[in-house]
Parts: sequence; C-alpha cells; structure tokens
Amino acid sequence: MVRRLPPLNALRAFEAAARHGSFAKAADELAVTPTAVSHQVRQLEELLGATLFDRLPRGLRLTDAGRAVAPDLTRGLDHMARAVGRLAETRPAGVLRVSALPSLATMWLARRLPEFQRRHPDIDLDLVMDRNPSRFDRGEDAQGDIHVGVRYGRGEYPGLAVRRLMGETVFPVCAPTLVHGPRPLRAPADLGHHILMHDSTVLPTEQWLQWRPWLQWLGLPEVDATRGPRFTDTHVQITAAVHGMGVMLGRSALVFDHLADGRLVRPFAVTRPADFTYFAVTPEAHRNNPMVQAFVDWLDEEAAGFEARLDPTLNGGGSAPAPEESPDAP
Repeated sequence: MVRRLPPLNALRAFEAAARHGSFAKAADELAVTPTAVSHQVRQLEELLGATLFDRLPRGLRLTDAGRAVAPDLTRGLDHMARAVGRLAETRPAGVLRVSALPSLATMWLARRLPEFQRRHPDIDLDLVMDRNPSRFDRGEDAQGDIHVGVRYGRGEYPGLAVRRLMGETVFPVCAPTLVHGPRPLRAPADLGHHILMHDSTVLPTEQWLQWRPWLQWLGLPEVDATRGPRFTDTHVQITAAVHGMGVMLGRSALVFDHLADGRLVRPFAVTRPADFTYFAVTPEAHRNNPMVQAFVDWLDEEAAGFEARLDPTLNGGGSAPAPEESPDAP
C-alpha cells in the first residue's frame, strides 16, 4: 500500500507547535529557528489545503482542522520513535574481544579498524595482540574471554567456528637503495653480497619464512644463511629493512603498503605461497553473537578486498618450490 504523506519535518513542526501553542517553543524543541517552524507549518497547510492554526498576537490557536489531526499525529510520532528505538536495540552493541598476532594486528588490521568503528559505533573493541592466540580463556584476572581469534594455520580447529580470510605469499623485499647501490641486488645470485634479515619468531616448520630453505630453493646453498640480524618484532624488522639494513622475507599482508608507496621493493620476481592461511575462529558459544557476526563478516569483506588488490605477480610465475608438509601454527 502506497502512503502519500507530507514531509516528515513539516509534520513534526506542526505537532510540536500544536503541543506548545508556540512556534518559538517548538523551535527550541526541534533545535531550529521559529521562522523555520513557521515555514514548515505553512507548507503543510498548503499541501493539505486547510488552515491548522489561527495566528494570534500572543500565540497560536488550533483550528477545527488542526484539533482533528493533532492527537493522532502525536500518537503516530510516538509510535515511530518507539519503533526506531526497538530497531536501535537490535544493533550489535557491547565489548568485543578480539585476539590477533601482533604482526597482522599492527601491519594490516589496525589501519582498517576505523572503518569497522564507523559502521558499528556501538561496539567497543578490545584488541589483544597475542603471539599464541590459541587461548580463548584469558584467565581469572582478565576482563572476559576472547570472542574472535585471527589465526594463521591450516584451518583445522576442533570445537571452533572457522571462516577463511586470506592466503599469504612470501618474497624477498628490501629498500630501493639496495637495488641501485654499489652492489645492485637484482637477481637471486646477488643475495650473497647483502645482509639477510631473519624473523626469530617463526616455527621450524614454517620453511617459507626462513632463509636457509629459500637459498636451497634458489640454488644458492653456498650463501651463509646463519648470518644476519634477528628480530622478534616484525614491525621493527620491516622498519629496519625500509632504512636499508638488508633483505628480508616479506609477507604479502604485512608489506603490501610499503610496496605500494615505494618504501620497499621486490628486487626480483620470485614468490612462494605460504602453506598457512589466515582464519577467523570463534568458540561455538559466541558464534551467534551479533557483535561476532558483524566483526567476522566485516573482516571477511576486508580480506577479500585486499586479496583482489594484490599484484597478480605475487600469485603467479617465478615461484619457489613448495617445501614438505608442516602442521598448524599455534
């Protein structure tokens, strides 16, 4: 059924003026000027073809037509306000506790969180950066358990609801100064003349993140993979690489922005798909929580958009051979 109604602002202006018997008092309630209220009421009268108020020197008086519609209009606006209030109550609200690896939280997730907050202003995020995000019980001293964990593995998480987010590709990266320096780094064979930077937090099974397997895949067993600085913080490692310290194994989700703005470059087009993938995981007790559903849906959307923007060469030719199978990361 099509309802032909006057503008809502005009109806609100008339209803407020009818209750107060004054354009000025109605204007105070509606946070507009008395002139604006008078104009809205005049517009309504023209649309209805009826005079709703007698304008008196000391106020307003409802005409018969005005008295006939004012009570129903007040009740109608009250019903609308209650309906909108009930709708607002169904929006996700409260504290949402999310755990993620520090590297992903710092280099990928953090810059996207303002968009989630804009969409869901009633959800307060409690972001826990945890190198071992397998725990969902934060203990007696914590302010509640984890609702959503962002994990890096194969997706086999018994007892948890699992949503795949995005894959990862690994490749050497360095500062532009190394590519154009005294000993240009332009081919794998040039790695022997440069410092190799290591991530000391990777597991022994994560061969795609270690220089020794990489040098073997590249046919460079003579290059010493034991030398070079080691880092327990990926953000610090990337910052050092940006300033020309050496060559690191870059992870697509973590160095994408640095490649996009030229702070880091790929000296040669060799890539290796990681055996692990990023997943959003949720305890069964929380999977139907509206806040959890809103966050996981948004995270899935962001991850899909990120994968769509990746340079096709990061997933194409020039790939290093795949190593042996390895189990999930914690």
